[in-house]
Amino acid sequence: MQILQGNNLDLLKTLPKNSVDSIVTDPPYGLSFMNKKWDYDVPTVELWREVYRVLKHGGYLLSFGGTRTYHRMVVNIEDAGFEIRDQIMWLYGSGFPKSHNIGKAVDALTLTGKSNPKALREVRMGENYKPTGQVDYHKGRMFSSEIPNDNTEQNINNKWEGWGTALKPANEPICLARKPLSEKSVAENVLKYGTGAINIDGCRVAQSSSLGRFPANLIHDGSYEVVTKFPNENGSTSRFFYCAKTSQSDRNDGNNHPTVKPTELMSYLCRLITPPNGIVLDPFMGSGSTGKGAILEGFDFIGMELDPEYVEIAKSRITRAQAEYQEIKAQLKLF
Repeated sequence: MQILQGNNLDLLKTLPKNSVDSIVTDPPYGLSFMNKKWDYDVPTVELWREVYRVLKHGGYLLSFGGTRTYHRMVVNIEDAGFEIRDQIMWLYGSGFPKSHNIGKAVDALTLTGKSNPKALREVRMGENYKPTGQVDYHKGRMFSSEIPNDNTEQNINNKWEGWGTALKPANEPICLARKPLSEKSVAENVLKYGTGAINIDGCRVAQSSSLGRFPANLIHDGSYEVVTKFPNENGSTSRFFYCAKTSQSDRNDGNNHPTVKPTELMSYLCRLITPPNGIVLDPFMGSGSTGKGAILEGFDFIGMELDPEYVEIAKSRITRAQAEYQEIKAQLKLF
């Protein structure tokens, strides 16, 4: 295991070419998440070229992306030399919509001539306004069922009520890319480098049959919102790998990263594309979920992170995962 602190582009240049077996990573989405500087853009072509260089011929890359900027990330990955092989979709039901209420914004503009929603609240709280008692002062919000004591707001009830600016987030795409083979076939490449193939049987979805379902390019969180949208025929969502969003125990593992991914999901992704005893690289390590997942699958791991706080969190989490893995191995020897 190697945990490296610093700029990932500089750190990648210190690794030998064709030295790692797989890349599993959750890079910045370029959405300015929580106004964090590290999320100002998607990774550059230059960064992905270094990732390409250190990956073995035929090695796979799995990279999460944001729905609005996924295309920019994938184009950069492709321009770096990778073959885009597929897209895995992780579906979940717990996303929270960040939509601007256009109806209320139009009301504010009509009443005050200002586009600031606060202006409407100021009008509502004036001397001619008497709330019904259904008031939520948390964060300054007012219930939409409140009725003023005159007809001012009723008269401007407009056709844009019920309109907004965003959909409820319910999926994250994952790019599946591969460094081109150096040999004439996948079989020859696997024999020479150990890379080029996907671990199908090791990632089958357990069923009543002994073999299990062929792994698909869809993962879901098992939530009511997702499960009920699937038809009941043919086992419905049980045909696909299931992984809920990050559990509280995962977050309580000394982990305060705002975009943490579930360890179980990262374990599955590592297992899917990494050969036995292979090395998994994560150039955007964060708090170490990829590393923890890789270690629990029996792989070696190289992680890179700029923030020293997250480096320490990752070291702690992955070290505990190593101890857990050794304990599991010891128990298995007893049988």
